[in-house]
Amino acid sequence: MRDQPKAPKGHDEGHDQGRVQGCEDGEPVVWTGRATNRVQWLLAAAGAACMALGIDLAVAHPWTSGVIPLVMSVVGCVAAGLLMLYGTIAFVHVAVRVDQETLEVRCGHIGLPRTRIPLAQVVDAVFAPRVTPRQWGGWGYRWRPEQGTAVVVRRGEGFVVRLGDGRSFTVTVDDAEAAVRVIRDRLGLAGGRPASV
Repeated sequence: MRDQPKAPKGHDEGHDQGRVQGCEDGEPVVWTGRATNRVQWLLAAAGAACMALGIDLAVAHPWTSGVIPLVMSVVGCVAAGLLMLYGTIAFVHVAVRVDQETLEVRCGHIGLPRTRIPLAQVVDAVFAPRVTPRQWGGWGYRWRPEQGTAVVVRRGEGFVVRLGDGRSFTVTVDDAEAAVRVIRDRLGLAGGRPASV
């Protein structure tokens, strides 16, 4: 069974629709959704180019100014390339899963970092119609003292869960309104209002 709402248009990034798997008494057992940012593949390519430059420097260029500048250049290029590759590939997409007891958020192709939040710790879930990397200081897994924690892979819709200890967790995901409905149903809350993020 699939939810039918369409993902918003007008973004440079890719969109996937959320879906529900199975029903129990008319209620979805598991809701899954994801969001993708294809623009980050350009940053991954820049990281690969940095690594290639470091390898090329190590193998093909004779350095007359000494070994230390060569080692520093090679290590710097390779390290910068690896950081860029991991940072972009890890956050090129996010997968969200809501089951009867847990909200799980997995990043990238290997699912790391992964966050699991028991629904017993959630006091509210609200739809956030416009989440931007600018609000959070960039893409990726973010933390800001005044806003809480977020996984931001693209600009656009998302949702915010508020936890019993006062913290909040924001995720950009397609069909976020459906995720909010499922979470609020699990918590026994009615309706939903847009979040101010």
